Amino acid sequence: MNESTAPAPIPENATPSDARPLSERVGAPETVDEIQHPDVATWRPATRADLDEMVALVDSCDRVDHPTWLTPREDVEEIFELSHIDPELHTRLGFAADGELVAMAGILVHPSQDKHVYVYCTGMVHPRWRRRGIGTQVLRWEYETAQTELARTDARLPGAIFLHAYEHDAEARALGARRGMPEERWFTTMLRDLSDPIPEVPLDAGSPALRIETFGPQWRDATRVARNDAFRDHWGSLETPPERWERFVSGSQFRDDLSRVVVDGDRVVAMALATVNEDDWEVQGYTSAYVALIGVVRDYRGRRLAPAVITALLTAARDAGLEKVNL
Repeated sequence: MNESTAPAPIPENATPSDARPLSERVGAPETVDEIQHPDVATWRPATRADLDEMVALVDSCDRVDHPTWLTPREDVEEIFELSHIDPELHTRLGFAADGELVAMAGILVHPSQDKHVYVYCTGMVHPRWRRRGIGTQVLRWEYETAQTELARTDARLPGAIFLHAYEHDAEARALGARRGMPEERWFTTMLRDLSDPIPEVPLDAGSPALRIETFGPQWRDATRVARNDAFRDHWGSLETPPERWERFVSGSQFRDDLSRVVVDGDRVVAMALATVNEDDWEVQGYTSAYVALIGVVRDYRGRRLAPAVITALLTAARDAGLEKVNL
C-alpha cells in the first residue's frame, strides 16, 4: 500500500543551483509572524519539560494517521538532543486554554549540505482539534521559517522544503498543494511472513573473500561509510553524518543481533539493518522487526548481495521468534 510522499534529490520545484548563493535566491519574509488561531491560547517554543506531553500528542496522532506503527519516545526526544535542531528557533507548541497540548510545529534542517539544502516540515495537530484551520497556520509558520533557514545559507546548491503526508490524509496533502508543494514520490510498505519458507541465497561464489557478519561495534563506522556510498545516487538521499548515525545504531530500537553486513576484508559492502519496536506489536497484532536500512555499495552491485544479506536478516528474525518483518 502506498503510504507517504517523500523528497526527491532535485525536485522540479526546488530552487536550482547557480552561481548565486541561496541567500540571494530564496524569497524569505523579513520576519516570521508567530502562529495565531482563536482556538489555541498559547504558542511557544518546545522545552525538555514538555517532552511527556509531546510524546502523548505524537501517540494520539500516530493512532489515527498510521495505526500499525508508533513513534518511539527517543525519536521525539531527538528535538532536544541533536546539534542541528534549535528548539527555540525550530519548534512551536500550541496549548488550549485549559493547558492541553493540541498542536506542534517544527522544522528540521538536514545537517548534510554538500549536494542540496533540505528543510523538512514536521508539525501535527491532535485529531480532536483538526478541521479548524490550525494545521494551515502550523504549515504557514513552518514554511516561512524554512524559507528563512534557506535564505541564511550562502551555499550555491539546490534548496527545497518538504512535507511528508500519508495517502489517506487528504487534508495534509491539500495543505501541501496549497503551499505549492506537489507530490513527488510514494513509499510502499512491504510485509514478510516469517512462517513462509526463506530460500537460501548464497554469496557470490566468484568472490570467496566476501562473508556475512552479524553487525557489531567493529562495523559501526564502516557501515555508515557504506550506507553513504550506497545511497549517493538514491532518490532524495543525503549523507548521514556521524552524530545521527550514532543515535541510530545506539538507540533502544536498534537490533545488532538481527542486523547483518556483507564484508570484504575490513570493508562493509552491503548491509541490512534491523530495528524492533515492541510497542508496535499490540497495534499490529503480531511480533515484528523492521528493515530500517538495506543497501549495497556501488562497485559491488550486480552480485546478488542485497538478496543474500536481507535473507540473513530474515533468518535471524525468524530464529529470534519474530513473526513478520516490515520494509
